[in-house]
Amino acid sequence: MKLSKISALCGLLLLSFSCNEVLERTPQGVYTLDNFFQTEEQAVQSVNAVYNQLRTWQVHVFSFIGMTDIVSDDSEKGSFPSDGFFLQEVEDFEHTPSNVAPASVWEGYYVGIFRANLAINRIPDVPEMDEVLRTRLIAEAQFLRGYFYFNLVRWFGDVPLILEPFPEEFAIPRASQEDVYAQIIADLEAAAAVLPQKSAYASVDLGRVTKGAAEGLLAKVHLTRGEYQQAADFALGVINSGQYSLAPSFTSIFSRPGENGPGSIFEVQAAALETGGGGSQYNEVQGVRGTPNLGWGFNRPSDDLIAAFEPGDPRREASILYVGEVLPDGSAIVQDNPNIVGERFNQKAFVVDHPGGNGNGPGNIRIFRYADLLLIAAEALNELDRAGEALPLLERVRARARSGNSRILPVVTTTNRAELRTAILRERRVELALEQHRWFDLVRTGRAAAAMQALGKAFVEGKHELFPVPQGEIDLSEGALTQNSGY
Repeated sequence: MKLSKISALCGLLLLSFSCNEVLERTPQGVYTLDNFFQTEEQAVQSVNAVYNQLRTWQVHVFSFIGMTDIVSDDSEKGSFPSDGFFLQEVEDFEHTPSNVAPASVWEGYYVGIFRANLAINRIPDVPEMDEVLRTRLIAEAQFLRGYFYFNLVRWFGDVPLILEPFPEEFAIPRASQEDVYAQIIADLEAAAAVLPQKSAYASVDLGRVTKGAAEGLLAKVHLTRGEYQQAADFALGVINSGQYSLAPSFTSIFSRPGENGPGSIFEVQAAALETGGGGSQYNEVQGVRGTPNLGWGFNRPSDDLIAAFEPGDPRREASILYVGEVLPDGSAIVQDNPNIVGERFNQKAFVVDHPGGNGNGPGNIRIFRYADLLLIAAEALNELDRAGEALPLLERVRARARSGNSRILPVVTTTNRAELRTAILRERRVELALEQHRWFDLVRTGRAAAAMQALGKAFVEGKHELFPVPQGEIDLSEGALTQNSGY
């Protein structure tokens, strides 16, 4: 999806669940629900507004990184000790229901859900538009709603399940995880039945979600739930579609030319427009702190992550940027910053020079890569006692990383389920390092407590697998929302 075509929806984007009074008026020169959703272009704009939410601070930036990487054993807060202290609380498992991080993502994801609900609810009534486009736009919004809920349910467990833009009751209780997952699966299956394959999109629609993205995310949802047959079926369907392949070079994936490459299943589009409004701070908060990169230095790769790489694995150097190394764009050398302890940086999130100032970073956010899907299929097949089918998928990922050097990353041959499970999960960690998958993998496989306690962290089993429901939301809910156990 070309960002130059994404239009702001004026007043429409400012609507929230508490705007009934505003909607009763008829302001001049702005959009309302009475004068919007009248044209095909407005239908497109409404879905573009859902995509726009993916780039925001509350969805895929500071708190998102904290609640996926920094909370895990892959990284530490980074930056200065006093900078972003609420993320230090997350890292140390000292966060409370008043912590900024859960409140931030809760707000951001529910705004995205509101926008998706609005599009799903109102696009069917738009007069005189292309019916194929109408159906596709609704499917895109369903995919995005499913994605928003997938992260929410993994972070918080039971969450309010809101499927209407303006529900009759504002004090909405938490729905069970089972009900939330049922809706996620329904949304993704509906989207997969309609969305085009990646190759069927015109270049102007680059970045819009695809059939492969919907089926791939279904594979991940089923894997998370331990439904291995369904996970394998969906993952193998995407693999056998021929729509995706591994990029020849692991390093190239995270460069600007590597955006939307052959292994890109779903990535958030960003562009540093001269006027701003198209970028993201995702890379900025993780970039090298200080001149010339002007990043913030958060999400410091941990010693534990470094030790997870096998000897000679080139992905370690491609993932972690050290003092004294040349910046990925070749512009300068990373300088020592005496105010940062043990400084090193996430090389996958390098900040390139761009117009528009802070907050306007151009780098896309890689949400779902083909290597991830190959490893999902391998894990599911192994759990189904089909190790012979799992091993070639694991080897495809390792062979790309090996880059022809037969002295490193030996071929995995074990067909023992437990041993192969360990190998696949280790491969997920190093292949997807610092891409915001590790925490969810630890929790879904029941290894979070052991991993965190081994590092001496104050992790309480049965509590810290989930984040607290934000206290502010509980206070506003008039008793409808309850808190997670232990908080």
